[in-house]
Amino acid sequence: QVQLVESGGGLVQSGGSLRLSCTASGLTLRDYTMAWFRQVPGKGREFVAAISSGGIWTSYADSVKGRFTISRVNAKNTVYLQMNSLNPEDTAVYSCAADRGTVVRAVDYEYDYWGQGTQVTVSS
Repeated sequence: QVQLVESGGGLVQSGGSLRLSCTASGLTLRDYTMAWFRQVPGKGREFVAAISSGGIWTSYADSVKGRFTISRVNAKNTVYLQMNSLNPEDTAVYSCAADRGTVVRAVDYEYDYWGQGTQVTVSS
């Protein structure tokens, strides 16, 4: 079956950096648009970034533009999220998602598969 497994979360001070990884199994990653979303307790999922299947097109939420970078290595079935200049407002559970479509989308209901998420906590 399809599995998306995130890693790389943790506790970091404000201004620090983290790199999240999402490794897929049970699917061929190059056939999927991939995205990262985040969620805090009591709120809905928030779009963070997405990347097209070939890695050419990317999209970012305004709140992370210029600080976060999404990338992928299809040969490794892995997607990354490099997060720099982190601030406490970035604290959330970060999940990766896969969409069989070819359009880069920012809405969670378009995505077919989801990982369990990894906690990112930024202290002030």
